[in-house]
Amino acid sequence: MIIDLIRHGSPVGGKMYRGHSIDHPLSEEGWQQMRECVGDYNEWDVIISSPLLRCSEFARELHQRHNIPLEIMDNLKEVGFGSWEGKDANDIDREEFLSFYHDPMNNRPEGSEHLEDFINRVVQSWKKIICEHHDRHILIVAHAGVIRAVIAHILYSEPVGMYKIIVENGRICRIEVTERSGPVLKMLNGTL
Repeated sequence: MIIDLIRHGSPVGGKMYRGHSIDHPLSEEGWQQMRECVGDYNEWDVIISSPLLRCSEFARELHQRHNIPLEIMDNLKEVGFGSWEGKDANDIDREEFLSFYHDPMNNRPEGSEHLEDFINRVVQSWKKIICEHHDRHILIVAHAGVIRAVIAHILYSEPVGMYKIIVENGRICRIEVTERSGPVLKMLNGTL
């Protein structure tokens, strides 16, 4: 089983924390990043996407262009960033910002989704995908946080280290699931 996870391209509105309450579509640059990343590749058996526009619009385009079945999974939406949503790093108190990145479990933005709850919903979705699509080639169109949570899960990493994984816009992470080894990270921030 091969699972490709692609992070959405750059959305309209520039760089900011969107979480799951700000639903901006892809910018022209974002569309270009996504299209260049996958090219004409169409070997997936199914496409699974976050419901947010920055993911689902590209997933729908691939679905229509290549006639690949498409599923939308609500639990693949990005982590909620609470009071940070709509802000970029420069708009956030420096101490608060640094505290979050040093210990994201205990220094969440006000009103944000608990990181443990977020990880649990992503891992439940991951397990459901593995169970329902065993031995297939899957494309998941999602967010940096979702991809980080999946990588941390398969590598048995502590959640405190999740934000040390760089997931670039419009790039692919490939995970191969084998009976012998289970899930193995084969590629990070690649293209097809």
